Amino acid sequence: MSSSTEQVECAGGKTSWPEVVGLSVEEAKKVILKDKPDADIVVLPVGTPVTRDFRPNRVRVFVDTVADAPHVG
Repeated sequence: MSSSTEQVECAGGKTSWPEVVGLSVEEAKKVILKDKPDADIVVLPVGTPVTRDFRPNRVRVFVDTVADAPHVG
């Protein structure tokens, strides 16, 4: 099993994008779609329970950064 920092490729193309860590979601989507144009990108909060089924076109992007100060109003 590969670690999250390794770049992995298989017969169907890339299967991991460690280079997008730290980018905005939109920037990450652009990089992923450049390598895998048919990707179904799903953005989820870190820790979200997910199904274990394998879908070759699904790419899950887990995020956990608050971008701006929350406020009432």
